[in-house]
Amino acid sequence: MAVQRTGAPPATAPDLPTLGGKSSYRERVADALRAALIAGELRPGEVYSAPTLAARFGVSATPVREAMLDLVKEGLVDTVPNKGFRVTAVSERQLDEYTHVRALIEIPTVVGLAGTADPVSLEALRPAAREIVGAAVAGDLIAYVEADTRFHLGLLALAGNAHLVEVVGDLRKRSRLYGLTALVKEGRLLASAQEHLDLLDALVDRDERAVREIMTCHLGHVRGLWAAHD
Repeated sequence: MAVQRTGAPPATAPDLPTLGGKSSYRERVADALRAALIAGELRPGEVYSAPTLAARFGVSATPVREAMLDLVKEGLVDTVPNKGFRVTAVSERQLDEYTHVRALIEIPTVVGLAGTADPVSLEALRPAAREIVGAAVAGDLIAYVEADTRFHLGLLALAGNAHLVEVVGDLRKRSRLYGLTALVKEGRLLASAQEHLDLLDALVDRDERAVREIMTCHLGHVRGLWAAHD
């Protein structure tokens, strides 16, 4: 789902995604905006007004403005007086650093789950993995990123370390996956989406070697193909 840029012609806007556990438009809009940032549908340097974004999401400008102020606090956007909000740029070095830290944390943590995670808890993540595949088929990048975030943070939560989940969640917010659009156009996003189901299968099978291989390949996408500018 593309988000309309300030000054661009109006477009038909889909309904605001329904996100599990979210009780307000502000929270739901904030999650959708973060996903749009990560997927590159809100671009660095561009200025977006709250009314324009509100029209895209089918809500009033107030929750959008409040959500954008939350993103300002997170360092994801800057305020532009009398105009709106500008998306902050992320350098190639920053992307490298974020991915390096994520790999140091996520790969050993998820490999460890192959020996400790309850199969029932793992299977509870399968609907999110299927949502990722469904979003890939539909070419819905925002839904893809939202489901992907829920899947990976939910998986890490099985390790029982809430601070670890918080750190990885923050790193994911700051990452950019500009290459997702190219993957959709080339018909290659589905293969990447399938890796989530493959990962669950390997975890349920207690196959640590397969888990490590899948996680290493999967995180490699972040700084390889997925983070490439289109």
